[in-house]
Amino acid sequence: MKSYREYLWFETKNRREYINITRDVEQALRKSGVREGLALVSAMHITAGVYVNDAEQGLIEDIDEWLDGIAPFGPDYRHHRTGEDNGDAHLKSMLVHHQVVCPITDGELDFGPWQQIYYAEFDGRRRKRVIVKIIGE
Repeated sequence: MKSYREYLWFETKNRREYINITRDVEQALRKSGVREGLALVSAMHITAGVYVNDAEQGLIEDIDEWLDGIAPFGPDYRHHRTGEDNGDAHLKSMLVHHQVVCPITDGELDFGPWQQIYYAEFDGRRRKRVIVKIIGE
């Protein structure tokens, strides 16, 4: 059984961004030497998330609009009593979740034809990281 860990670092220009990290995870997989197993990809911050979906720009915009409709940016969050202004980012993170587990078969991510891994940033403009943990044989 092999285990490999790598960190991906991000510092977005905008408060909300959606970054396709599929190639980064594939690169980590190649470095790991794992041929059969699982890749865990997890945001290490409570105002970010990781999800798998299509890399179509219209869909990405729909996802952003949907999340902002459910948890819009604004002053009316109890969390803001702590001096923060990112209550919406915490809720958006819960909606997309903070991690995904991806199957590895024959040394490749075993995805459907349109599946891609995305890092979703909801409270950006500062340095954050994602852990890629690959386990297998």
